[in-house]
Amino acid sequence: MDVRDSVTDLLAKGMNLTHRVMLAVSGGRLGRTFGSMKTVELHAVGRKSGAPRSTMLTAPIHDEQRIVVIASKGGDDRDPDWYRNLVAEPDVELTVDGIRRPYRARTATPDEKSELWPIVVAAYAGYAGYQRRTDRDIPVVICEPR
Repeated sequence: MDVRDSVTDLLAKGMNLTHRVMLAVSGGRLGRTFGSMKTVELHAVGRKSGAPRSTMLTAPIHDEQRIVVIASKGGDDRDPDWYRNLVAEPDVELTVDGIRRPYRARTATPDEKSELWPIVVAAYAGYAGYQRRTDRDIPVVICEPR
């Protein structure tokens, strides 16, 4: 891993920690949304360690049937660790508005992604910029209640 990758990973961890602190200090009043998107906490199992891992994410699509998150990593050329964890073990939990529930996560098919991507970009235009920044096909992850 080069210096740029290390800095990118450190910044992502710092943003994650800042988000958690903001939620905790405000009693959940701040940080529940980012623009029009809900924020969710993904709870997964580390693919190498087997240890519990959690990450704060935004969900551009959120309804009773599914929660959709984007494995963009800000347009980095690498998939985020949380994505690789849920590919290895798709049974995850999501905390939304303080309520933790079980979900099964899966990568959207190409047809599903082509249907969902315009909705995702409408919720946050930055995702389109992230996709332009990398040759990696940014995964769209569909989480459905278990």
